[in-house]
Amino acid sequence: MKNLKKAAAILGIVVFLLAACMPMFFAMTDSNLFRASWGVAILVPILGYLFWMMYRLLDKRKRSAEGKMKNVIFDVGLVLVDFDWQGYLKSFGFPEEENKLIGEKVFLSQQWNERDRGLYDEETYVKAFERALPEYAQDVRKVLEGSGKTIKVRDYADTWTKYLRSKGYRLYVLSNYCDYALKQTRKDLTFLKNMDGIIFSCEVQQLKPEKDIYETLLGRYGLKAEESVFLDDRAENCEAARQLGIHAIQFHDFKQAVAELEKLGIK
Repeated sequence: MKNLKKAAAILGIVVFLLAACMPMFFAMTDSNLFRASWGVAILVPILGYLFWMMYRLLDKRKRSAEGKMKNVIFDVGLVLVDFDWQGYLKSFGFPEEENKLIGEKVFLSQQWNERDRGLYDEETYVKAFERALPEYAQDVRKVLEGSGKTIKVRDYADTWTKYLRSKGYRLYVLSNYCDYALKQTRKDLTFLKNMDGIIFSCEVQQLKPEKDIYETLLGRYGLKAEESVFLDDRAENCEAARQLGIHAIQFHDFKQAVAELEKLGIK
């Protein structure tokens, strides 16, 4: 960017010099061109000034937008931690058909998402999953008992959040997370120590992408939506944040997320 600005400045100087020299050159050759060149010599500085003022205005607006980002809000699953339910389920060595059914009826089910809301105790959810697969009820229970093993903190989670905090940004967690898994894994989520506020769905009985959980975060910690950016791996969760005026970045990988944050002035 600096090289581009330097090249543009040099080009501008060359254009101005040519415009200034045109009247002298054409004065020796053609009177009509001489008058036209005077017009160009006058017009070029005026246009240059207008372009410069426009650039200053746009640059000021850009820097103003960048400067107002104060809060970074993180989803947890597939952003700061891996959620490897496939590998975990495979470790049991179930027959292929059973493995497929447990995946569909447990980890990919709406009931699994509702478990994150935390309206009922864990046993109620376990029995609901068992009813969905009565022929594999014992194995379903076994899988659910160790489901916290699906979670593994990503290697950049601590350093990234610590770095952003050191730069003066306030950090928050907004995550769908079930109470049972949270009790198993909370001690391992070491990045939580870098957070200024934490909202887990099971603790407020609300779920993303429903509007109320975002409002709970903003209200509890006194955050302004326009000063906040939210990172989540799911498009629908990002869109829900945008509906409330929160900037949102759909997380794909660490490098992509850092680049997107830099566009908002967060470096």
